[in-house]
Amino acid sequence: MTTTVEQLPLAEALVRLSHRVQQVFAEVSRRHDLTPQQAQLLCRLAAGPVGMSDLTRWLALEKSSLTGLVDRAQRRGLVVRIPHETDRRAFQIALTDAGAARAEATHRAVIAQLDALLTTVSPAHREQLSALITDSILDTPR
Repeated sequence: MTTTVEQLPLAEALVRLSHRVQQVFAEVSRRHDLTPQQAQLLCRLAAGPVGMSDLTRWLALEKSSLTGLVDRAQRRGLVVRIPHETDRRAFQIALTDAGAARAEATHRAVIAQLDALLTTVSPAHREQLSALITDSILDTPR
């Protein structure tokens, strides 16, 4: 017996998709001995050092929560605090070599697991969906 899935309104579908992506992120994070928050931190830092205020916005954390997250990641040898180039009161957070390797491995695993979920989506639909998300959602100013 085949079950038909009722098509959802777009916003509801996006909410459910967000939950599924978060689930994948959590599963992969556990396999890489990270919390989902640590994995998100490492992935955000993969492009280079970032200031604490930018990280609080990107990760949607209060300053005290981010400080604790960075402290724990630093104790594990995944990140370091480096002095800001122009503001001697501020620090930027950067990946260590171990942190960069963990970020890369975690990112690759998340992408692979999400790709596995998309095996029934045609290449043309994947391309179209990617363009819509990139152009309409990801490039929207906050």
